[in-house]
Amino acid sequence: MARYLLGRVCSEFFMPGMVDTHIHAPQYSFAGTRVDLPLLQWLTTYTFPTEAKYKDSDFAEEVYTRVVRRTLKNGTTTACYFATIHTDTSLLLAEIIDKFGQRAFVGKVCMDMNDSVPQYKETTEDSVQETERFVQELLEKKYPRVQPVITPRFGPSCTEDLLCALGNLAQARDLHVQSHISENEEELKLVENMFPAYQNYTELYDKNKLLTSKTVMAHACYLSEEELKLFSLRGAAISHCPNSNFSLRSGVLNVQKVLKNNVKLGLGTDIAGGYSASMLDAIRKAMMASNGLQVNKVNETGLTLEEAFQLATLGGSQALGLDDVIGNFEVGKEFDALLINTKASDSPFDLFSADNFEDTLQKFLYLGDDRNISEVYVAGKQVVPFSSSV
Repeated sequence: MARYLLGRVCSEFFMPGMVDTHIHAPQYSFAGTRVDLPLLQWLTTYTFPTEAKYKDSDFAEEVYTRVVRRTLKNGTTTACYFATIHTDTSLLLAEIIDKFGQRAFVGKVCMDMNDSVPQYKETTEDSVQETERFVQELLEKKYPRVQPVITPRFGPSCTEDLLCALGNLAQARDLHVQSHISENEEELKLVENMFPAYQNYTELYDKNKLLTSKTVMAHACYLSEEELKLFSLRGAAISHCPNSNFSLRSGVLNVQKVLKNNVKLGLGTDIAGGYSASMLDAIRKAMMASNGLQVNKVNETGLTLEEAFQLATLGGSQALGLDDVIGNFEVGKEFDALLINTKASDSPFDLFSADNFEDTLQKFLYLGDDRNISEVYVAGKQVVPFSSSV
């Protein structure tokens, strides 16, 4: 694995590219700010008004170009993106991703309910028709590594009619699905009140054909054992977004419980509820969340750094149904990889002669950043440093 061995210290090595299973591209414009409100108030005050601006293709192009560049520089070779309700700029995001060579799913957001910011919603009919147009036009582009994903925002933003129509579309076109579930307790109560005919939040998605082996649901902090069993039965995945869960004070996902129920699990940055666009941060926050559950005697054991690293790579590829293509360096898979230079001139950490490879890798995972990621490859093609054509 190591390219050079200096004494016992390895200065360069390849690692699998990281997989961000949940990121909101339009929210990148305010990432690192405005995490001072709980989820529902945060959406109303900051997020919906910002996302409404993405009708403007010039604004969208600037932000979308920057978020793709930033995530690639940070070692995200695959990302599962939410865009906005605007079809044309959502297609623009896919075009930019293709141009930079990242592997991705892109979703046009669907929402036909939004009393708090009424200018940022669609009619049910428009939402379905525009989603069909988005899927059709994106597939016609034949981008080699960018695929559409059906994206109902979350229960409180959608009528039952919209969820049902999107489930039918996902089934008819055999498409991936992404949304949010059980992120915070206020949201959970809202869903119970809005959809009293359903036993729980998971059943709302399941009965509307949105919980499948191609589904990834973000957060899932408050799922019951019964709901986790249904996730496992359907083969649906969870995106663990610990930075966002802490920053918006939403909750803590019990990863041990999810894995014990045999549910597929990856990590997500969840820009901009999560303030960092780096999957290294997601690894670190996943460790902190796990440690916190151990400190509070919820779990007897916690995640190891090795397990958190796996969630950011192979786990993410499993969550997105890409584990036959990427996630590790098994023979026959595509080469999505990062070249890590631990001796970069401005590296944020130091190595010592006694450090072995495991020490070196741990230091990078805990202390490293984009300064140590000297090259990024997607499907064998070098995409960082960026070519002059992009």
